[in-house]
Amino acid sequence: MVFWILTCLGLYLFNVYAAGAALMLRIGPAAYMGPRDRLPEAGVIQARLQRAATNFLENLPVFLALALVALIVDGADIALAETGAMVFVLARAVFISVYVAGVPYIRSVVFTTGLFGLGMMAMAVV
Repeated sequence: MVFWILTCLGLYLFNVYAAGAALMLRIGPAAYMGPRDRLPEAGVIQARLQRAATNFLENLPVFLALALVALIVDGADIALAETGAMVFVLARAVFISVYVAGVPYIRSVVFTTGLFGLGMMAMAVV
């Protein structure tokens, strides 16, 4: 389970830093390292990366709580919890890619797949 927790956190950081990198490519390193008081409107890719990161942040606490509960509850089905964690993390990786690519319907299916992973994790601890 620890592997999937760390992988999820790494993926989240990748998503956040990718949005920052998209901004830096747009405004240049000198402006990026400054106070950034007046930023231009986000470009399409940067905006999508930011929205994907916001969506990730909304789901991350649930994932972390379920993962930690699975680790500490006696009798939790750790195999089911780990499978659910794997489904969630892999779905998030695909979600970021599909979101940035602008694929509408697949994005919703992938998001729902991630929710199924969270459901599996919840079922593992009841």
